[in-house]
Amino acid sequence: MFHLLFILVSAEMALVLVLLFSSPLRKLVIKVLDKIKEGRGPVISKTVAGTLFVVFISISYNAMQIQKRALEGGVINPTDEVLLANRILEASLMGFALFLALVTYRLHYHIKELNPIRRRLEADEKAEPKVVEGSLTQEHSKKATASRTSDVRLKDFSL
Repeated sequence: MFHLLFILVSAEMALVLVLLFSSPLRKLVIKVLDKIKEGRGPVISKTVAGTLFVVFISISYNAMQIQKRALEGGVINPTDEVLLANRILEASLMGFALFLALVTYRLHYHIKELNPIRRRLEADEKAEPKVVEGSLTQEHSKKATASRTSDVRLKDFSL
């Protein structure tokens, strides 16, 4: 189980690193993630994440039981010590895997949805003509830009 979890965490870390830096590989990964999000992909990924979360809670509960036994008895035997160390390692690896999956999901969303909107807003701000301070057109322009940015913020939070 440890080998599989280490491979999963390593692969997810590599995926996050690929998504962080602009490269041709990033475009390929984004296309693959888009394909995964079509059809039954979201249902399967949510099921796998839910299963991992339930197993994570179970292992954490088991580790707390071992810890509780050690505190009640006063002396911990070597078998419980090894079991506790293994359970803590498993739980931490599963937690890291779930966290990195969430980071990957949000990075993909940021790259696909928010970056193009931000670029359009910046282009609109640069394209507007400069006018004298205090004029009516500049105030209207500021209000329009503020409303567009609030729409972007609302869209981000509506997910």
